[in-house]
Amino acid sequence: MNLKNIRVYSGRNIYSHWPVVRVDIDLEEYVGIPSCDINGFNEKLLFLLPGLQRHKCSLGYEGGFCERLERGTYLAHILEHVALEIQYLLGYDLKFGKARYLENETVYCVVYSFIDEVAGYESGKLAFDLLMSIIEGTELNLQHRLQLIQSQIKASKLGPSTAAIVEEARKKNIPVSRLDDCSLVQLGYGKHARKIEATITDRTSCIAVDIACDKELTKKILSNFNIPVPEGRVVMEREEAIQAAEWVGYPVVIKPHNGNQGKGVSLDLRTSEEVDKAFKIAKGYSEKVIVERYIEGKHYRIAVVGEKVVAVAERLAAHVIGNGGNTIKELISLENQNPLRGDGHEKPLTKLKIDDVTRLILEKQSINIDYVPKKDEVVYLRENANLSTGGIAIDVTDDLHPDNARLAINAARIIGLDVAGLDLTIKDLSFPISDANPGAIIEINACPGIRMHHYPSVGKSRNVAKEIVNLLFPEGSEYTIPIISVTGTNGKTTTSRMLSKILQEKDLVVGMTSTGGVYVQDELIMPGDTTGPKSAQTVLLDNRVEAAVLETARGGIVNRGLGYDLADIGIVTNIGDDHLGVDGINTLEDMADVKALVVEAIKDDGYAVLNADDPYTPRIAERIMCSTIYFANDFMNETIQQHIKAGGKAVYLKSNHIYIYDGAKEFKVMDIKKIPATFNGALMHNVENSMAAVAGAFGIGVEVSVIKSALEKFKTDIETNPGRFNVFDFAQYRVIIDYGHNIDGYTKVLEGLKEMSIGRLVGVIGVPGDRSDISILKVGEIAGKYFDYVYIKEDQDLRGRMPEEVAKLMKKGCQMAGLTEDKMIIKLWEVDALRLAMENAQEGDTIIVFYEEYAPLVELIKDFQENCKKGFEPIELPVARAVGVGKA
Repeated sequence: MNLKNIRVYSGRNIYSHWPVVRVDIDLEEYVGIPSCDINGFNEKLLFLLPGLQRHKCSLGYEGGFCERLERGTYLAHILEHVALEIQYLLGYDLKFGKARYLENETVYCVVYSFIDEVAGYESGKLAFDLLMSIIEGTELNLQHRLQLIQSQIKASKLGPSTAAIVEEARKKNIPVSRLDDCSLVQLGYGKHARKIEATITDRTSCIAVDIACDKELTKKILSNFNIPVPEGRVVMEREEAIQAAEWVGYPVVIKPHNGNQGKGVSLDLRTSEEVDKAFKIAKGYSEKVIVERYIEGKHYRIAVVGEKVVAVAERLAAHVIGNGGNTIKELISLENQNPLRGDGHEKPLTKLKIDDVTRLILEKQSINIDYVPKKDEVVYLRENANLSTGGIAIDVTDDLHPDNARLAINAARIIGLDVAGLDLTIKDLSFPISDANPGAIIEINACPGIRMHHYPSVGKSRNVAKEIVNLLFPEGSEYTIPIISVTGTNGKTTTSRMLSKILQEKDLVVGMTSTGGVYVQDELIMPGDTTGPKSAQTVLLDNRVEAAVLETARGGIVNRGLGYDLADIGIVTNIGDDHLGVDGINTLEDMADVKALVVEAIKDDGYAVLNADDPYTPRIAERIMCSTIYFANDFMNETIQQHIKAGGKAVYLKSNHIYIYDGAKEFKVMDIKKIPATFNGALMHNVENSMAAVAGAFGIGVEVSVIKSALEKFKTDIETNPGRFNVFDFAQYRVIIDYGHNIDGYTKVLEGLKEMSIGRLVGVIGVPGDRSDISILKVGEIAGKYFDYVYIKEDQDLRGRMPEEVAKLMKKGCQMAGLTEDKMIIKLWEVDALRLAMENAQEGDTIIVFYEEYAPLVELIKDFQENCKKGFEPIELPVARAVGVGKA
């Protein structure tokens, strides 16, 4: 048995509309062997994972999976259940899973859901290793592997503050994109997106953060505004610290100059010896150390969001309560078993630690970690009350006096923070600060943790994360941009480019993905075939973009899923014979199901745009939950007629004009001959692409006048629609470059050429090697039917084929259509093939090349054009000299 691949689908995918992991395994010699026929397998599996006895499987009741084991089930199915059970042991209770045949009779894909990506991915690896250990009779330390995965999960998961904000954003249906392995997250798409890093927002000033991180500067600025702060000094040497303590007056506080989370802080120091020890501790965190007056009172954290106090927590320092029998060390160990306590920020409370600060605090109390406290005796382990050092929080939001609230809001505003955590020490929070009720702002945090407010040990939970999300996205504000996703076998690139031009005509900044690259407006920002989810994310993360047009190809959908959450418009241009037999997509029905994902993932008020002339449209339509706009070449199309009668929206062709039916009445858009890309209406595939673009633009609310204006400017030149029926004129002949690479692509282009007034038709033909033999023969037959002469070439990427294998199949197809031997030349490299066709061109010829690499062919054509301008005439080579096989 062999583990071939593990893929993570973090968004909507062909298996589900939630995240899944796909594990591809080759069962090899175990492909037909059920579990009951593998000696001792079932017993060992259930011994290692007794929780499998709960699994219902397809039988629908607990123990159903075990019954399947006893009767005999196959290893792919078992791996699915094992991966889910491992995730359960890691703390994730999930049910969805499936195992399906993939290819080569022995290869299967196992798909199952996940919540945490690391847990999902690693569970697949561990599930495979566990099955192999049982089969091979080797030992696997399951607990150790689970602990390793838990460590990886802790290292990669979002912190509690970021996670809380993300959860609130998702409640408002705001798309979430994680930008790094830490806490940098984008909320929303395009122009309306916002970024957060923990509780720092993209509104937060860098200067404000720098000020807040400099505790002494913060105090200086606040005191200028008559905000009460503790008096103090910054020192660098031990002697200076003692002198500063005497100047300030005991008791004092010592803390690092730029520390956080209460690290290195010592409070209520009353002697030079205590100052000496505290200075050494603080020095371990910062070169500079602050000595300031100790303020008597209780410690509070005030959360300010957008000039509003949203939560207040009283913070109690880390402590243990005696039981009369256990030492402090033992009590700490017992408390750390509390399920609410974890390492760092992973849980509501942090585990208690014994370190130099703890020992100093105990020493001040004339005890040590071996001291046995009396029953109910409280022993403090810290003087600072940070949760990160083991403290607890009590919600007291309702007790805050309005004057103290204004003080906190003003302090945050003065420093310049939109989100702030203010540490206030005061005798009584419910009364204003005064001589009778002394208090001070101890410090301001620019990135305050909010878990103490969400999970107080006592009192009401306060949803600070929701307040932060509402600050970033006030009621009624936009958080996303219009998204149009285009898929199909043919026409999706041209349709996407048409839509981009239409939206640009509406004065929107458009981001587009396509087979020609990622564009923002007309600027190429990422070259190449960019039709997958990563490219979609590139557009959606760009804060210039006001509308997105995403060409969404089969490969990206199958292998990675969608790169966005929900679109406003989803378009399926057509379903054709292309890429069958690849990635487990073996039939046109399979292909339709894959492409259907684009129109399944549509907002409730969005539209699916479907080709009413395509025979697979009814199958796709069954999967759609939103409204539909159909388009068709004929107004009398049965689907169009039924849809109109039901009050649906449609786009159709009538008397060579494109019309829109809006559900109540009909609008004429334009004459198809006025669209340059249709070549006076001859290229019907571009008429279809135009109708798909009209339907998409209409569905998103673009005015008919804007649509018409944009399409009237849409040409098939190398600037507007590169690689799609680009025409280059010479004095004696013309050359056309097109991307036809399958049966339907060849047929529609050649049918269009047949409608034009042309002379001899010469083809430079080939198809990718991953097409089936039958498809290659069929393309050859189509070429043989239409072309007067062909130059047969091959892609540089043979895609698993032998050299000349595709070329010979193409030649055979041409012969099937009646093209004779003297009308065909095999020239494997397409640049050489086109060069030869141009050198041998006759007056009035139209040469069309179906390309693999666009740029080298354009360069060749431009070289020829330049030479013609100089009066250079290519030497005419007799056909006999040009005949040959192989790359020149």
